[in-house]
Amino acid sequence: MGVASSVASASPEARPTTPAAAFARLMEGNERWVSGDLQHPDRDPNRRQFVAQEQEPFGSILSCIDSRVPPELLFDTGLGDLYVMRTGGEAVGPVVTGSVEYGPMTSGTPLIVVLGHQRCGAVKAAYASIRDGKPLPGNLQAIVKALQPAYEQAAREGGADPVETMARAQVTLTAADLRSNDDLAPLVSKGALAVVGAFYSLDTGKVEVLAGAPS
Repeated sequence: MGVASSVASASPEARPTTPAAAFARLMEGNERWVSGDLQHPDRDPNRRQFVAQEQEPFGSILSCIDSRVPPELLFDTGLGDLYVMRTGGEAVGPVVTGSVEYGPMTSGTPLIVVLGHQRCGAVKAAYASIRDGKPLPGNLQAIVKALQPAYEQAAREGGADPVETMARAQVTLTAADLRSNDDLAPLVSKGALAVVGAFYSLDTGKVEVLAGAPS
């Protein structure tokens, strides 16, 4: 197989260059994940060769470390398609924020998704720690501290399931902070970037958009 044909087979779809197109690509992938009609794109040796020298991911995903929520699978994407950052409960700090900023600020990645999920263990542990006034051991307490604003918002909102309320609050607060930070806000304001808050159902596999979907 020649180089030209290898490249063609490695990149069957053009990289989305707008927030709306990138978002549509992700959500189409999630629909396939839910239905089981998977394409497994960009997962062969040709694709590996195609992206070996440089990358241009069309999305950046900040999600939880939970083993049941791998973004590349639940959006049915492949090699070189996504920047992925994973922390407990989508907890953020300067290094994490810088990692999220990397794609939009260096290679024009048009989409950021903050992805929370159902039955988040990190959020559950942080909720109990704050409620009971019992710090978690070691550096786990840093996650608790990062999730404190989400706990406070959940306490104000109430609801039948305070842990899920807190998990959703963490998504919307984090997405709002990223959308308005000094470096990303100019990209958002000119329409070059969208920051979406979303929530994943472990039961159904479906991604629910909470805020920020591009039109």
